[in-house]
Amino acid sequence: MNRLHHLAAVTHGFQRALAGLFVATSLVTLGTTFLEFGSATWTIAAAPIGFVLGGIYGVAYYMRYEYEVTDTTFDVASGVFSRRSREIPYRRIQNVDVRISVLHRLLGLAVVSIETAGGGQTEARLNFVSEEEADRLQREIRRRTARATESRSETGTEHDGTRETDPEADASAAVTERPGSDTSASADETAAERNSVSNESDARNHGVGTQSASRTRHDDRTRSLFELEARELLLYSFTSFRPALGAALLFFVFIAIDPVIDHLLTVSQPIGGPADLETASIGNYGVLTLVSFAYGVIITYLVSVAYTFGAYYGFTLSRAGRDFVYERGLLQRYSGSIPSEKIQSVTVTDNPLQRLIDYAGMWIETAGYGPESGTGSQSAVPLAQRDRVYEFTERLTGSETPQFHSPPTLARRRYVARYSIIAGVFVAAIFGVTLVTSLEQWYLAAIVFVAVPPAAHLRYVNIQYYVGEDHLVIRRGFWRRRTTVIPYYRVQTISTRRSIFQRRLGLASVVVDTASSSSFSLAPPTIYDLSLEDARDVRETSRERLQRSLRERAGDDELGLTVDFT
Repeated sequence: MNRLHHLAAVTHGFQRALAGLFVATSLVTLGTTFLEFGSATWTIAAAPIGFVLGGIYGVAYYMRYEYEVTDTTFDVASGVFSRRSREIPYRRIQNVDVRISVLHRLLGLAVVSIETAGGGQTEARLNFVSEEEADRLQREIRRRTARATESRSETGTEHDGTRETDPEADASAAVTERPGSDTSASADETAAERNSVSNESDARNHGVGTQSASRTRHDDRTRSLFELEARELLLYSFTSFRPALGAALLFFVFIAIDPVIDHLLTVSQPIGGPADLETASIGNYGVLTLVSFAYGVIITYLVSVAYTFGAYYGFTLSRAGRDFVYERGLLQRYSGSIPSEKIQSVTVTDNPLQRLIDYAGMWIETAGYGPESGTGSQSAVPLAQRDRVYEFTERLTGSETPQFHSPPTLARRRYVARYSIIAGVFVAAIFGVTLVTSLEQWYLAAIVFVAVPPAAHLRYVNIQYYVGEDHLVIRRGFWRRRTTVIPYYRVQTISTRRSIFQRRLGLASVVVDTASSSSFSLAPPTIYDLSLEDARDVRETSRERLQRSLRERAGDDELGLTVDFT
């Protein structure tokens, strides 16, 4: 059994010592304040006792924490008073994530997190090991995980619908050349490589070339697929906006609330803002609110740019055996893997700014935990030219170029009615404000109705779908448009949903669920507002092709299970 780095004893000891100090002083405060027991002078004795006991516990925790890489499992034993032993089978391991902060770099340390499929939290975390040990664990566990998965596939004991991803086809997506940088030799080499990949893929489709594929899966060599260049990093930073960072800024606003208010008053006063909060009118407050909102948006955007730049600095995506391997980060370096057999769907994303410059990104949805966001969603290509991203997506998934269909035009009229109701509620709210304040000219709020037709049109044109032979492709959204490619064998359920308004119009939505845990935090891929007949056709066709794909994958089922369960 192996132990953590010896510096972990210092860090664990100091952390638990501080915790012991806090507990000791809190108990004395609780006793003297609420129970009227003891006196404040007891803190002088309790504080060092708690500090020492906490430190001893932290060192004992380090001494009792052990781990080992065995042939079939990764074993972890921990606990001081209550001993806990865990054996994590390699076939369940989803990702081995390595995190190195600035302080860790100075000390030569790293944090290794081991995630399992279907888990929403870290299964095992090694705080701390050396950087060399972290790299060794990552490589060794990845190799053993690939071997365990392949062993199950070869013996025919895997019946959970896990995909046997074609590594050569995935690796062929490594189109890392930039426009204007191709030489004739490299172009010929790339073309020859693609032809070779195509031939190997065709051979496997006819049951040939299995040994070649197996040898490739055992190959631990890393092959570069994508590198985020400086220009792409800057474009990604300046075209991304993360509203969640605004909530984090509120904490700092509350700390310095008085200086912030004084600054906002100074800035807003020349354009009609109040001189102070006590003598301000309703109009002054309105100007102050608009200025505060604009400040919040601008600062959140600048923080978002800085965060995105730091988080995705030096982003690389590579192929190592069966897994995709990524690295990223400026101040805090991350590295991890995306198991190809756990991929549920692939989504191309873009926003209006990125579409304007003809760029897009690609995210991979996996079953269970995702180190990128904790929801199974991981960035494979943060930002690149849109044609390259779509080509990468088609090669990764093996899907054909989709021929999109749109909902009936009745759906657009429905969106016009919906947004008109929202605009009417907004105007009514402004009118209500005028009844209790001195605010006049409420009718100017009716200008929002001008935005109704274009908003309805933009929502309508960004709803598209394609029912392919092996994949279902769904596009939706305007501000963050998502084009999701879903293999049929990854579909968990496909259903039609109809609201009361849709039933009146003869419309329905088709909802597609996969095993990706991101569906718990985000809406699952949905084709909105099809005619009822088209929705039923999409559902039945998808279900038939799902059954066909499951039959093909269950052909070697030794248990004699049937997929004709519906």
